[in-house]
Amino acid sequence: MDPQHVIRALGALAQEHRLAAFRLLVQAGPQGLAAGALAEALGVAPSSLSFHLAQLSHAGLVSQRREGRSILYSADYPAMTGLLAYLTENCCAGQDQCGPAAACAPASTSEERNVA
Repeated sequence: MDPQHVIRALGALAQEHRLAAFRLLVQAGPQGLAAGALAEALGVAPSSLSFHLAQLSHAGLVSQRREGRSILYSADYPAMTGLLAYLTENCCAGQDQCGPAAACAPASTSEERNVA
């Protein structure tokens, strides 16, 4: 993924309603959500949501398709994966165990420590 595409994607996600919409679309899966259902779930006016979805689409993070009278929006999973891969490609210089990721592992409880 080229840096300009990454900047557009991160810029599109750097807004409360767009980030929330993208997260809902990721949860919805490949079938996506109708624009009206998405606007209702977010509590955003349809005209405002259209603007936000256009920004996400321009960044390559969502796609749209028409089904009957509805427009369905879906997260672009390959784009999301590409963005995450770009952000983490040099994590811990490519070592198998990444320091920050290893630090996120759940701590053992005091009972587990006493048993061992």
